[in-house]
Amino acid sequence: MPHTTVFERHAPSASAIAHLLEGSEHGSFWIADAPSARRPAVEEPLRADLAVVGGGYLGLWAALLAKREHPGRRVVLLEAERIGWAASGRNGGFCEASLTHGEVNGRGRFPKEFDRLQQLGRENLDAIETTLTELHVDADFERTGLLNVAVEPHQVAWAEEAAADGDGAFLDAEAVRAEVDSPTYLAGVWNRRDAALVHPAKLARGLADACEALGVEFYEGSPVGGVLTDGSGPVRLPVNGTVVTADRVVLATNVFPSLLKRNRLMTVPVYDYVLMTEPLSDAQLADIGWSNRQGLSDMANQFHYYRLSKDNRLLFGGYDAVYHYGRRVEPGYEERRATFERLAGHLLTTFPQLEGIRATHRWAGAIDTCSRFCAFYGTARKGRVAYASGFTGLGVGSTRFAARVLLDLLGGTPTELTELRMVRSKPTPFPPEPLASTGINLSRWALNRADHNEGRRNVLQKTLDAVGLGFDS
Repeated sequence: MPHTTVFERHAPSASAIAHLLEGSEHGSFWIADAPSARRPAVEEPLRADLAVVGGGYLGLWAALLAKREHPGRRVVLLEAERIGWAASGRNGGFCEASLTHGEVNGRGRFPKEFDRLQQLGRENLDAIETTLTELHVDADFERTGLLNVAVEPHQVAWAEEAAADGDGAFLDAEAVRAEVDSPTYLAGVWNRRDAALVHPAKLARGLADACEALGVEFYEGSPVGGVLTDGSGPVRLPVNGTVVTADRVVLATNVFPSLLKRNRLMTVPVYDYVLMTEPLSDAQLADIGWSNRQGLSDMANQFHYYRLSKDNRLLFGGYDAVYHYGRRVEPGYEERRATFERLAGHLLTTFPQLEGIRATHRWAGAIDTCSRFCAFYGTARKGRVAYASGFTGLGVGSTRFAARVLLDLLGGTPTELTELRMVRSKPTPFPPEPLASTGINLSRWALNRADHNEGRRNVLQKTLDAVGLGFDS
């Protein structure tokens, strides 16, 4: 008989949950906290050396790296809405070194080059920190590391195994609660070097400002309608009734439908939900500890992630990952009362000493998920167009690496990065509807069952593992 999880055994009262959510604003705290002036839209034909489509982290890093490498080239960035308004302004702000969505996924899919990918990921995180310092980008960057916590007895062995593999230091129940005091914690693994925290919207805004200071031209409210070329000349991008023409193009649209038909089935949008509380008082922080300010996540299949902001607000997200039939990205999917109530309850189970605190913001965003759970890369239109997508929730750090890969691909000369199997291979595409919805929701059900069965994977999950579609969070 399936057992109950800690969040079910120690659920707070409905009134405590209602109090936490009462008066919260629907919208990203990060975006509200880092406003920026609106940039102009494309109104007349433009000619560029490089056009970047998409104003999230991938597009911003591509524009920045391209302009720093070739200051004399004209680089334009085209964004359908506002810079950083989608996933780049709604994520948890965990900037991790992993390029492969963790060690288990990376070793399983790229065993021969995994050690090098680990090294490249750490070099990438170091480069992010160095670049932000050099360009005076204030993104509230903190190299705090990541603490993964066991909240069920079977997860303690997972923590011991992860530490034995060299992925951080093992902390027993007493040691982990000395770091962050939650009655749900049974053990933990603290990796001090491979993760940092950022303010997501400040990072996007700061990268955009740095790009503009170098001469990159930005256009908001400028959706691209297609990628047109006769195969021998420049690429034409229809925008607002006119055309942007470029010698090379980076497609950084991520969760949104690809402008290349070949990639339409490669990703699905999965919605993630987040709460942000009011700033914790000194007394509340003293009750919890958390003086080292690590980012945290638990070790369940349906896991939570949480962290402190610079002003000591508690961000708490994850657990529910919701796919909607038809691969649609719709604003209406962002308000999901049952999920916000579940998050509020799990927050109070994790930190019962915070009962009485209120959330100031609640929001959601769509994640570009692919079947191998880490980004894939490619070129089109005879090498004039490069793309990456499928970051599956770990794009804050890995988008910079991806931008470097795309610029190398557009350069046309093989480099170490373009020769990586991770770069040359592709994930298995998702099936069309209704098979996609059926399969994804069955997988989600199976993950939940595993969390209620001491982590043991059922026949469905083992079958998906066998064909390279299984997910081990």
